[in-house]
Amino acid sequence: MVVVALINLPRLSYVLFSKIAVGDSRMRSDIDALIERVRRDPEFHELVRKRSRLAWGLSALMMAIYFGFILFVAFWPQVLGAPIGSGVTTIGIPLGLCVIVSAFVLSGVYVRRANTEFDPLIHRIIERAK
Repeated sequence: MVVVALINLPRLSYVLFSKIAVGDSRMRSDIDALIERVRRDPEFHELVRKRSRLAWGLSALMMAIYFGFILFVAFWPQVLGAPIGSGVTTIGIPLGLCVIVSAFVLSGVYVRRANTEFDPLIHRIIERAK
């Protein structure tokens, strides 16, 4: 549990655990030692690098989708306002829904990768740090 929090929020968890251990210097030194073991672990650095790359990549993709749609609305409204077939639904409605659905899909991509790739890495780091 300590290591999982450390992996997710290194600086914040250090501050929180230091405050918890204020009365017990042995507990604080144990936590400091644990933090150092995790920070020196090469797989921890690999985990941080992989998670950062995935998070930034998915964020950039979502921003491109969203701002692409907004730019499309701003510069080609006549295309988005064109009806689909003979009905009243325009091309913009399904494209807008695709923007919303893409956010859920990209979240699912992150969760799947976190569960299949990052979690085993985290568990190996925890086992070595104990």
